[in-house]
Parts: sequence; C-alpha cells; structure tokens
Amino acid sequence: MPKNILIVEDDKILRELISQKLEKENYKISAAVDGEEGLKKTKEEKPDIVLLDLILPGIDGFGVLEEIKKDPEINKIPVVILSNLGQKEEIERGMNLGATDYLIKAHFTLSEIVAKVKNILK
Repeated sequence: MPKNILIVEDDKILRELISQKLEKENYKISAAVDGEEGLKKTKEEKPDIVLLDLILPGIDGFGVLEEIKKDPEINKIPVVILSNLGQKEEIERGMNLGATDYLIKAHFTLSEIVAKVKNILK
C-alpha cells in the first residue's frame, strides 16, 4: 500500500514540484490550496503525513495544525511544516503546537524534503 501524503500549499508551482517528486517515490499525493481544504482533507482522507505551509488563504498553517492536534481522530498524523517563515518564534510555535518537523523552504532542496518525509514515514 503506498503511503498517502497531503500537501497543503497555495503556491501552485511548488505544490506541483513536490507532488511530482513524491509521486516518483511511489507515494499517493493529495493536495489542498488553503487551510480549510487542508483541514477537511486531513479529516476525510486521514493521510499518513501532512506537509503544511504556514501562509495560506483562510485559516493559516498554525490554525490548521492546532485543529489537527485537537482532533483525536487525526492528532497522531505527523505534520511537517514547510514554510518560508523561519524566525525562531515561528519555528518554536510550530513545534509547540505539535509539528513533527519544521522545514524552511529556502534551506531545503526537493530531494532533502523527500528524504525527510521518507524518514518520518518509516
């Protein structure tokens, strides 16, 4: 059974790049373009992992993460924040809300992101 990954990212190009890269590794990809859709899909599809952007239309990534962690049906799903926000406060806030990892987009190549995902899904 391929693992299911939900990508919550409003940047179409980045979303497609990450999707393609992960699909090549035989993961099943689902995508959401805003916080509300991301939350809805997390509840419906119960993915094996969520890649979550923080700056999203509607509910931001912090809000999505908070909701996921509050819901006993989905709170065990690992959430990896993938963001351009790299301030210490933001990273701490994300980790304190229960993120499994916090990747700053500019610091990681697509291959490194895939490697992180593989490691978490082991």
